[in-house]
Amino acid sequence: MIQTGFGRTSSLEGFEQPFDPVQAVDLESPLISTDPSAKNAIRNAESLWPSSQPLSPWERFCRWVTSTENRIYIGWFGMLAIPTLATAAIVFVLAIIAAPAVDMDGTGRMVSGSLLDGNNLITAAVVPTSAAIGLHFYPIWEAASLDEWLINGGPYQLIVLHFIIGIISYQDREWELSYRLKMRPWISLAFTAPVAASVSVLLVYPIGQGGFASGMPLGISGTFTFMMQFQADHNILASPLHQMGVIGVLGGALLCAVHGSLVTSTVCRPPTQTVAKKAAKKATNSHRPKKTKTYSFEHAQAYQQTLLWRGAKFNSSRAVHFCLAALPVAGIWSAAIGVDLAAFDFDRLSFELPSHISVKKTVVPTWSDVVAQANLGIHTVGEKTPPRFSEPRFFESRFSEFELSEFVEPVGADSAANLLSPRS
Repeated sequence: MIQTGFGRTSSLEGFEQPFDPVQAVDLESPLISTDPSAKNAIRNAESLWPSSQPLSPWERFCRWVTSTENRIYIGWFGMLAIPTLATAAIVFVLAIIAAPAVDMDGTGRMVSGSLLDGNNLITAAVVPTSAAIGLHFYPIWEAASLDEWLINGGPYQLIVLHFIIGIISYQDREWELSYRLKMRPWISLAFTAPVAASVSVLLVYPIGQGGFASGMPLGISGTFTFMMQFQADHNILASPLHQMGVIGVLGGALLCAVHGSLVTSTVCRPPTQTVAKKAAKKATNSHRPKKTKTYSFEHAQAYQQTLLWRGAKFNSSRAVHFCLAALPVAGIWSAAIGVDLAAFDFDRLSFELPSHISVKKTVVPTWSDVVAQANLGIHTVGEKTPPRFSEPRFFESRFSEFELSEFVEPVGADSAANLLSPRS
């Protein structure tokens, strides 16, 4: 068997070989070469770099970081991803358990989200940074005290910024590992979709809305509350970008289920045989075991055309798995772009369906009207200030600074009785 690369052999036809065939290594040949020229080259290399020369600590550290023989690959980007993600995780756990109430609106109305304040695992959340901070960078050393930093929601900003740096570094670490193994960076490219979604919700949207107080609370119920408020403010369900995101995610899940069922249905099984025949066959073929085919790609494609439509087939298994990965990645990227546009109130791409006018000239509301009413209700419930009348009252607008008795003569009891008595 001739090995031509990492995890690939020359017996696999149809695979592109990223290595030079000249560098193929025969695994069945002895490890020590008998070629005189090879021995001279090894001897010259040993003279230039003697094995007895000790390596510096920095060199050993660099080799350990970039070594692919470790149980878990570290990498240079991992040196940044590990501390940032660990910091975000530790602060998140501490904030969920024991963070004090936060002045989220900047008006003195405190909102608690920790478990010690009475929340459970569903309602607990890390409350966003106060609206009084806005988009200012708010580390611990910028606050007058630790209590002030906690009340203004400093842990939320710390968790979000460290988390974003960590996931971007983790995505680059996947690219670095594929480079070390001389693989294509498709895994790193696919991981850009959840990175884009996280950056859109946790960073781009607060920037567009003018403060980290508009960010998503880090909790279960906080996430659903953020989704409903986002729908009420931007009507994201009518955005074609969000609709393509739903198609990508749910369509990818459907195709994965179809693919798994087709593979399971086309697994080849050996024919049933009696015990005597099996024993005789095992005795005759014990010296040369026969490999049996367990999966038929052609049968899977035939079943797929019967299930979907004629012509719905792929040329190779690589094309199948590429489509299974590309569809949800494109969908998540589309939804992330939709959130980015909504962050800056660019809602012109959303569909707005007018009410249907029947033959009898009566207005028949469509589902778009129902969604609009729901958005209005959610938006009204989420208002943080009491509603005001569009037109102020007469006395409140003109005589708010004076007493009413200064302009209206008080009416006595007899006069009031005469006014209330029925006229003759």
